[in-house]
Amino acid sequence: MTQSAAVTRGRSWISKLSEYSWAGLAAILVVLVVLMAIASDSFLSEFNVFVVFRSVATAVLIGAAQMTVLSIGQMNLSVGGIGGLAAIASGGIMDAMGLPVWLAIGGGLATGAACGAVNGIIVAKTGLNAFIVTIATASVFLGLTLGITNAQPYYDLDPGFTSFGQARLGFFPMMGFITLATLGVLAVFFYRTLVGRQILAVGGNLGAAQTAGIPVGRRIIWAHVISGLLAASAGMLWASQLGAAQPQIGQSWLLVSFAVPIIGGVALTGGSVRIIGLFLAALIIAIIDNSLVHLGIDPIYVELLLGLFILGAVYA
Repeated sequence: MTQSAAVTRGRSWISKLSEYSWAGLAAILVVLVVLMAIASDSFLSEFNVFVVFRSVATAVLIGAAQMTVLSIGQMNLSVGGIGGLAAIASGGIMDAMGLPVWLAIGGGLATGAACGAVNGIIVAKTGLNAFIVTIATASVFLGLTLGITNAQPYYDLDPGFTSFGQARLGFFPMMGFITLATLGVLAVFFYRTLVGRQILAVGGNLGAAQTAGIPVGRRIIWAHVISGLLAASAGMLWASQLGAAQPQIGQSWLLVSFAVPIIGGVALTGGSVRIIGLFLAALIIAIIDNSLVHLGIDPIYVELLLGLFILGAVYA
């Protein structure tokens, strides 16, 4: 093979790789890992990799909850409120009621679905902007969380529930398998099912979706219910990791809920989802957060870097 042919082939390979929306994120990820492996001997230790992936496990679900609503061209500012209320619901079922863990998990998911349904029904039936609706319901859900608990955590949780948050298979957290399975289900739902494709159609072009006979109102409700289920899952995993159902769960999720899907390549205008991009973005954010600890840098700069990443992703 001549030198010019080799160069041409190399450029062709790079061109094909660049066609994937997640290629840039993968390149950033590789650079970050290499730099941190050089900067810190403990960065690639088994325990530290476990810590990073455990953060990713919840961040992906938080981002997916926002991504689902972004896919219809709307926003959900109550993701954290739903996650916190679901965590408290499941914790209260175990602690205050003394019921089995499977009922607690079911109760948490039902709480998330109900909260999502409230958001979706209000938006679909009234035509109010989802931004306004969910900023209001976020306050309602937080008020319910604080009122139910009197701002006190539930500590007496099922031992299996709390140990699951610390369990790992080598460097990979057990809760990560739930996240991977959820991503698989979302991929099938959005790309292979009628309802999922109709949700994307609504976000891509509302007028065309209505003309095509798609039940727009029902699809908006579907998107919010799924968002509520994902937020509830993240809240319960968070409680499992902490070993307690704390009323503060979810109050710091707003920036992450937008950063993960936007950096992952999801369009704010709707009509798209990015499953691989979502995962890579969550991994990059977790590595940045972890790296600042290893380098002894004030964690407040995580907020600065996330803001810059969001601006860059939206501009790109």
